[in-house]
Amino acid sequence: MSMKLWYSPASPFVRKVLVFAHEVGLADSIEFATGDVWSPDSPITNDNPLGKVPALVTPDGVFPGSYLCCEYLDSRHGGARLIPSEPRERWPVLQFHAFADGIIEATVASIVEQGRRPKEFVYQGTLDRQKGKIVATLDKLGSMPLPRGVDIAAITLGCALGYLDFRMPQFAWRDGRASLAQWYEPFSQRKSMQATLPRAP
Repeated sequence: MSMKLWYSPASPFVRKVLVFAHEVGLADSIEFATGDVWSPDSPITNDNPLGKVPALVTPDGVFPGSYLCCEYLDSRHGGARLIPSEPRERWPVLQFHAFADGIIEATVASIVEQGRRPKEFVYQGTLDRQKGKIVATLDKLGSMPLPRGVDIAAITLGCALGYLDFRMPQFAWRDGRASLAQWYEPFSQRKSMQATLPRAP
């Protein structure tokens, strides 16, 4: 089965999908398509009118957004599901995933505020608000049981922490968060993570 992924090499949401694809053995089934998400006439909009990445184009239609891409990929392999279906397992994994995904959203919002606005229009209040979200959520996750295996929660947390390292190294998220740092070190060395390291476009 052939699939096309609208892609940016720096996007943590794209990386989440790619790590997921590697972990379920479907990475080789995906071809990449790139486009400028900031351009009003980007070809991305031919498949995803939202003009955002990731968007996975498949024989079953277009799946916009990282979670929906992962949900689709999880239905297309024969191994253990990385998004559990049994409620007792499913809800804790999805709750953890939502917190980790929120860290990515807040980090991206900070990068956009600083990188896309003219310097004189950058609003410090927005940056402070996003930083507060990141700090509070990292502390929340550090107090929760961390993922023991590989599932969508673990993948999303790994991509969130990797994106902080990539875009905001001055944030020093490891300071005072030994449990998160100890968890991330081996996870970041997985083949799926090493094969999807972010890079500037």
